[in-house]
Amino acid sequence: MGARIQIKRVYDNASPADGLRILVERLWPRGVTKAQAKIDIWLKEVAPSRELREWFGHDPAKWEQFQKKYWSELRHNQPAVEQLRDHIKKGNVTFVYAARDEEHNGALALQQYIVISGR
Repeated sequence: MGARIQIKRVYDNASPADGLRILVERLWPRGVTKAQAKIDIWLKEVAPSRELREWFGHDPAKWEQFQKKYWSELRHNQPAVEQLRDHIKKGNVTFVYAARDEEHNGALALQQYIVISGR
């Protein structure tokens, strides 16, 4: 079956089951120290652009459009996506994110992109 890709909020406790913890945000999450976050790798380059993030504003009504725009950004950023895929090939990973919304966030859209595009 291969490696698992999980997603988890940075404010939730880290677990050994997380595997490699990859922060997939452009900005460091507020109120969390590096020690608390237990991040192994910070891949800012795979996060949505600042412009896209600001446009989305975590509005669930914009979710489908956000995903399409974000996936387009990812298709035009293959070096960063390939770097992420290399980590996934090595074992379980957890995409760590900061948003409050657990159903509409960049980490979830990234996870879906990786699965849909064939890892």
